Amino acid sequence: MKKTIFIFAVLIIALLSLFQLSKYSIVSSDLKIEMIIAVIAVVFFVLGIYLNKKSLQKPLIAKGEINKDQLEKIGLSKREYEVLTEICNGHSNKEIAAKLFVTESTVKTHVSNILLKLDVKRRTQAIQKAKTLQIVIE
Repeated sequence: MKKTIFIFAVLIIALLSLFQLSKYSIVSSDLKIEMIIAVIAVVFFVLGIYLNKKSLQKPLIAKGEINKDQLEKIGLSKREYEVLTEICNGHSNKEIAAKLFVTESTVKTHVSNILLKLDVKRRTQAIQKAKTLQIVIE
């Protein structure tokens, strides 16, 4: 938070300095107004590119990690975890069975075990709880 406030304070000071410089340049008749506007535009263009580049790099670091401790604590087997990820991808029992080369009744058994271990009643609740516990990637 302090870093953001500092950056904005520096930006405001830079903007005020540019305005004072432009006022001095106009009074002394050294530069034309178009040149001053162009310089200010270029400065803010470069600053915008820099800030945009910095802000796009931050979210990539925080995403995509599965909480393995939570996964072990819940006690899901490898096959149950595969079924859970397929549920999160929006597949039906029939589609999951075809993809994992098991019968549909086996998938139903895995789904009921998942619901029991996550302590939920519906598949949608299982997806929501799995995302909350960070055991599946969004």
